[in-house]
Amino acid sequence: MTNFQFSMNNQLPNFQTKKKYDLEERTAKLAEKVIELTKKVKITPINKRIVEQLVGSAGSIGANYCEATEAESKKDFIHKIGLCKKETKETKHWLRLLARANPSLKEDIKPLWQESQEILLIFSSIIKTTKKSSNKF
Repeated sequence: MTNFQFSMNNQLPNFQTKKKYDLEERTAKLAEKVIELTKKVKITPINKRIVEQLVGSAGSIGANYCEATEAESKKDFIHKIGLCKKETKETKHWLRLLARANPSLKEDIKPLWQESQEILLIFSSIIKTTKKSSNKF
């Protein structure tokens, strides 16, 4: 189930409808929560690298989603949602490493990892649905 409804004339989804899961807001909130989490991290050489990568990938999810909503074609849309998916997977990876390097933060990290997993599933569904829609015409 996705929040996208395709019109019969094979147009991209209408991203302006209010009746949708607001992925732009959701991805921004994830990045903001990651930033708040990383403020709790004691900076060591290991943590510095993890934090930089984590903040970068978490922020890129929403940035790429914003680009996807302005896609010039379905192919472009699928490509940009694919980038969102890749950045989400990377975010999960860095969250895992941050938890390993900072066991005391594990409980703070779990909900962010779970939210990343849910967002990943949404992007996967969007790609699958969009590809199916493209094959119907």
